Amino acid sequence: MTTRSHDRDPRQGLQIPPSAMVTMAASRRNFLRSAALGGALLGAPGLLAACGSDSGSGGGGKSVKFGMNEAKGSGPAADRLAAMAKAYEKKSGVSVAVNAVDHNTFQEGITTYLQGSPDDVFTWFAGFRMNQFAEQQLITDVSDVWPIDGLNDSFKAASTATDGKQYFVPKDYYPWAVFYRKSIFQQKGYEVPTTYADLQALMAKMKKDGLSPFAFGDKDGWPALGTFDILNMRINGFDYHMKLMAGDEDWDTDQVKQVFDTWKGFLEYTQPDPLGRTWQEAATSMGKGESGMYLLGTFVVDAIADQADDLDFFTFPELDSAVGADALDAPIDGFCLAAAGPNQDAGKEMLKYLGTAEAADAGNNGADAPFIAANSGASTASYSALQKKSAEVVGAAKNIAQFLDRDTRSDFAPVVVQAIQTWLKAPDKIDDVVTSIQKQKESIFV
Repeated sequence: MTTRSHDRDPRQGLQIPPSAMVTMAASRRNFLRSAALGGALLGAPGLLAACGSDSGSGGGGKSVKFGMNEAKGSGPAADRLAAMAKAYEKKSGVSVAVNAVDHNTFQEGITTYLQGSPDDVFTWFAGFRMNQFAEQQLITDVSDVWPIDGLNDSFKAASTATDGKQYFVPKDYYPWAVFYRKSIFQQKGYEVPTTYADLQALMAKMKKDGLSPFAFGDKDGWPALGTFDILNMRINGFDYHMKLMAGDEDWDTDQVKQVFDTWKGFLEYTQPDPLGRTWQEAATSMGKGESGMYLLGTFVVDAIADQADDLDFFTFPELDSAVGADALDAPIDGFCLAAAGPNQDAGKEMLKYLGTAEAADAGNNGADAPFIAANSGASTASYSALQKKSAEVVGAAKNIAQFLDRDTRSDFAPVVVQAIQTWLKAPDKIDDVVTSIQKQKESIFV
């Protein structure tokens, strides 16, 4: 997806890839719901008032408020964030007041929260809405926190808004790739494909052997977005993909039609009736040996944890040598500084720490489910084999997308979801689906 020259940050002379020119939408689990509720929440009372605290508050510059999108005791993600906050408190002597909020409540009330009396530092994501909040001046420019040792240019680009400034500090990520069971490949004599021709031959062999080559479940709408992303990045290039997400390209073009036409050719090799199957059910089919592969994020392990040691993955192969295969989806989670937060300086100091390898190690120390740290200096001792490989693959990627529902507007992502689900019922009607998306795009991107 590299079809146009990079924009440059005039202050630093750094090249900012188009991924930084777009910002983020809602989270994977709730973007449909948040799009529907967003308008109502703007007028609602502050749902995320920065008053709940699991730690001391202190005063003046010796305190900082930390809002996190995981309720206390809700699981490993909450425990890891709390551990990072506690480690900073111990290291710096600054009192950290933690405001731990249920994930969906946090996501759905985020705009009201930032317009009211927010915490200083809060958990968020790279992608479209980071930039949206930057443009609305709801988050603070933290360019002076950068560069951060251990965070490469791809992560800096993902933290950069359209004004060329950084508003985000990455914490972790998870790549999307093609997963498979090693034992099935060994048993059947399958080899990992390195070219598109190899993949086509493998799919044909799997189908002949009675397997669905690709597991596929799109009952919740968002999983199919990953297929669109990777095909668009492989066919039209990363830059084009990001421009399409940003509303700078039309959907009723030959380029987009080619994506759907290529996808149509894959449908005979995927599980039928995907709209009646969740991603967990699709993963289970791979776990049972009914499907040979699955294009999904590393969270696929959650559905078949008992077979985690049998899982491996490869990145989707090149479709066009002029485009290459150096781009992938790898959604990045991290932190922002609320513009209305009471302790800006203290917040920046905490952000500096949260981006370090030391902070990542504090979060992962003793964790049963460690995150894959964005900082390359973080310890990998607790990582699974899949996580170690994920770190290598993302580290080698030239361009990182955030996934469609984070790379475009939150009120546009549901349009694409509905259109793709409609198309999956009638895959011959490619013109209808791209025309429908384009008409709605024109009314949303104004």
